[in-house]
Amino acid sequence: MATFLYKLGRLAFRRRRYVALVWVALLALAGFGAASASTATSSSFSIPGTEAQRAFDLLEQRFPGVGADGATARVVFKAPGDGKMTDPANKAEVNKVVGELKSGSDQIAAVTDPYTAGAVSKDGSTAYVSVSYKVNSMELTDATRESLEDVGHAAQKSGLTVEIGGDALMVIPETGATEIIGVAVAAVVLVITFGSLVAAGLPLLTALIGVGVGVSTITALANVLDLGSTTSILAMMIGLAVGIDYALFIVSRYRAELAEGREREEAAGRAVGTAGSAVVFAGLTVVIALAGLAVVNIPMLTKMGFAAAGTVVIAVLIALTLVPAMMGFAGKRVMGRKARKAAGAPSESEGKPNMGTRWARFVLRRPVWVLLIGVIGLGTVAVPAASLEMGLPDEGSQPTSTTQRRAYDLLSDGFGPGFNGPLMVVVDTAKSSDGKAAAKQVSDEISGIKGVVAVTPAQFNKAGDTAMITVIPKDRPSSVDTENVVHSIRDAGEGLKSDTGAEVLVTGSTAMNIDFSQKMNDALLPYLALVVGLAFLLLMLVFRSVLVPLKAALGFLLSVVAALGAVVAVYQWGWLGSLFGVEQTGPIMSMMPIFMVGVVFGLAMDYEVFLVTRMREAYVHGEKPGQAIVTGFRHGARVVTAAAVIMMAVFAGFIGSSEQMVKMIGFSLAIAVFFDAFVVRMAIVPAVLALLGGRAWWLPNWLDRILPNVDVEGEKLREQLDETSAADHGPGGDAGGERELARV
Repeated sequence: MATFLYKLGRLAFRRRRYVALVWVALLALAGFGAASASTATSSSFSIPGTEAQRAFDLLEQRFPGVGADGATARVVFKAPGDGKMTDPANKAEVNKVVGELKSGSDQIAAVTDPYTAGAVSKDGSTAYVSVSYKVNSMELTDATRESLEDVGHAAQKSGLTVEIGGDALMVIPETGATEIIGVAVAAVVLVITFGSLVAAGLPLLTALIGVGVGVSTITALANVLDLGSTTSILAMMIGLAVGIDYALFIVSRYRAELAEGREREEAAGRAVGTAGSAVVFAGLTVVIALAGLAVVNIPMLTKMGFAAAGTVVIAVLIALTLVPAMMGFAGKRVMGRKARKAAGAPSESEGKPNMGTRWARFVLRRPVWVLLIGVIGLGTVAVPAASLEMGLPDEGSQPTSTTQRRAYDLLSDGFGPGFNGPLMVVVDTAKSSDGKAAAKQVSDEISGIKGVVAVTPAQFNKAGDTAMITVIPKDRPSSVDTENVVHSIRDAGEGLKSDTGAEVLVTGSTAMNIDFSQKMNDALLPYLALVVGLAFLLLMLVFRSVLVPLKAALGFLLSVVAALGAVVAVYQWGWLGSLFGVEQTGPIMSMMPIFMVGVVFGLAMDYEVFLVTRMREAYVHGEKPGQAIVTGFRHGARVVTAAAVIMMAVFAGFIGSSEQMVKMIGFSLAIAVFFDAFVVRMAIVPAVLALLGGRAWWLPNWLDRILPNVDVEGEKLREQLDETSAADHGPGGDAGGERELARV
């Protein structure tokens, strides 16, 4: 593979104008597709194989006019001072709002009168109007949303406190300006690393082109593939981080080849042939981890994984083709001013060990202490992970500045926290001899369950074979007590089915969230086994070792558990919450751990590949195990450190998002990269390799014969090039590289 990539790098360098034109054309095409594509009209959320989904599907089948997936809104009113919502003036104002809502949009399916529906609190201070729509929240027109908001604003003029909750006002999340700060930090790190504005700008430019192509393609296909609003944000987050990193490694190797006296085209070919091989395998591990999310069998998560994996594939292709082409355009400016002046002359600091060399030598002297401190430190941070509670965020996790959060708080104060997460119980009486009696028995049974505060009378469909019962739990939607209520109703349903023949199913957003969390829990271990197993085999190919991939996988698990501990401490316990914009603590978003495992595993293997391949390269060329570690750090530590800081900056930029899911994922990925890059890869990895010595590179002979040699270090490539050089130039050696560098 290294030979193929070497030829590809030289070709891209030579035909740089054509390569650049192809990528610009792809960017323009994707941009045109995104601009002309219709807005995504839906973002369906389904959980195949769960009770909540079966109940949801049954509702759509038996209650065709209800619109089970339709958007909902609650207009919440609170009387001023000691006033009551039953006062004539306040009652008249609410009735006026009900009338305006009914005539405000043809997308509205129903509007309930709080005075006939019992939607007035016991103390009379609070009331709410429920609004249901014929279409889901993504299909609501701007005019419909504006009508809803205008009605609320008009009612406020009467002195009432009016807030609006529900998913009808849900909009595409904003990421804010902090992601721009992340890119700016990346630019500063690149300038410090390379000492050249051109060399620093090159990874940024190519990464932005790759992200532009990827995100524009996702936007263009969003309506066709039913992609959620956060899919493009997460794809941009990951694509930008890996795009910068992959280009950084190629450019860094190119500069090293130039410094050794290679001509520019030859240096580009060797950089792509060696560092490019590592990029391909590092990219493969990320793609495996993201595409592996399909095993969870949740369509939304599968699409997110494939979309993000697509941006990673684009980042790899950009690194192998556009980056060498841009290096051709950059000319001599890809080297810093000092490096250009020193071209052809020995460097003054050539004999001075850099920071990576000094750190590696320190670890070699005290490997046991470094290993113990690293493992104990991460283990301590991981302790809160034992208290991990998972769920999906509700409107109670929104900022207090939003009307949705204020409506949530008003309902909690007036009616109790459970009103924000009602449960929908669906009773299928098709096989029951007396449907109404069965529904009545179900209602009575549920009323006696601990944690239930209200049960509405059963509402039958036209056919009379299905009933809906709304159950109000005592506690808030994301609480453990509410989860226990759901399980209690389902347990009771088993007995009721045998008694009455009626099947009892629980659904609604709260039940959906509970089932989703359970499905994520069940999928975590199979997913880990799949991803870690495939990546283990891939790394065995790369390093031709058993212990190095094993150590890489165990180190990754340690960093992920530590990152989960940090997430629990901040978002569940509230430690340093104000620093990260956490206004409401609660359970950790249920998809976050498995998504973090997928992304961080791929990124962790990036650093493992980039750092350890240089060590193996030195070991293969005859250096002792300890010296090979030093050599790997001398060449790779600075670049890996820069890459990790860049990735952390990009991920941390998304902490400023208005969407709780994006905010939490941004934090978790940033802290996980910190732990993995600086504690595991920079400390634990060299300490373990130092203790293992030559045994680290052991591979059974029978396995050595079976595994294909992918030549990631470019050993065969180097031998071929050396033979070709000797044949072309004879005993005098190759002086062309030095002459070319002088021309640069």
